[in-house]
Amino acid sequence: MTDATAKFFESLERRGHEPLLEKATGTLRVDLRTDHYTEHWTIHINRGDLSVSREQRDAEAVVGSSPELFERLVRGEENAVAAMLRGDMTVFGNLQLILRVERLFPGPPDARGPRRGFGKGR
Repeated sequence: MTDATAKFFESLERRGHEPLLEKATGTLRVDLRTDHYTEHWTIHINRGDLSVSREQRDAEAVVGSSPELFERLVRGEENAVAAMLRGDMTVFGNLQLILRVERLFPGPPDARGPRRGFGKGR
């Protein structure tokens, strides 16, 4: 696991409630795969209320990625939708939930707009 990935998930847990996800309910699991090991993170969402666990459990949506790609996502160096379209990241299940959670990733450091980095101002 990378420091940026751990900080991202820890920041979600600390938030407790995320206004961007107030219309979302469901469970999203992130599987970070290396050659011989898969690390799991599960985000439980209930109308914006968040909790995070390290459990491997059934989920309405599952995202599969390499740890390196996921780190670039949480650092704002990569776009999740572009990674999905290229096939660098796999997605299964409720695509709407995946796209809602994707809003939590920071945009590029030099971007203008409403997205904020996960560690800033929260």
